[in-house]
Amino acid sequence: MEIVFLLTGPTDQGPILELMERYEQRLKHYHAYRRIELRSVKKASDDRAQLKGVEAKAQLAALQPSDYLVLLDEKGALYTSRTWSEQLQKWMNTGPKRLVFCVGGAFGFDASVEARAQSLLSLSPMTLSHQLIRPVFLEQLYRGLSLLKGEPYHHD
Repeated sequence: MEIVFLLTGPTDQGPILELMERYEQRLKHYHAYRRIELRSVKKASDDRAQLKGVEAKAQLAALQPSDYLVLLDEKGALYTSRTWSEQLQKWMNTGPKRLVFCVGGAFGFDASVEARAQSLLSLSPMTLSHQLIRPVFLEQLYRGLSLLKGEPYHHD
């Protein structure tokens, strides 16, 4: 199984990218991992629904039929570090070829992407920047995998 981090738009800030790359290198010790960054959608209008619809086409096109899709969304389930690692294991046990975690654009996800998703995950009930959430999620993914391996990264 491969873990895929599907991002809507490129990571556009150097320090954020550096931090992401640090955790991505650590993740590869635990699991097959790949980041996919979709091209930015040029803002053709101020219509948020239209913009999310264009992003949705690219997001859905990046998926395979057998993917297990988890959207990072403030309306999603919240976990402690330990329950997060347990949930991660449950998702991996379902046997998908790819477990895909998707970050939406600045205005969130289109209804068509939400309908395709099997789960919603929140890292905070507060709204976080779609750029800032990237390294935060990767650190939590690394933490969850290290917990599953019984390694001493996490301290209760």
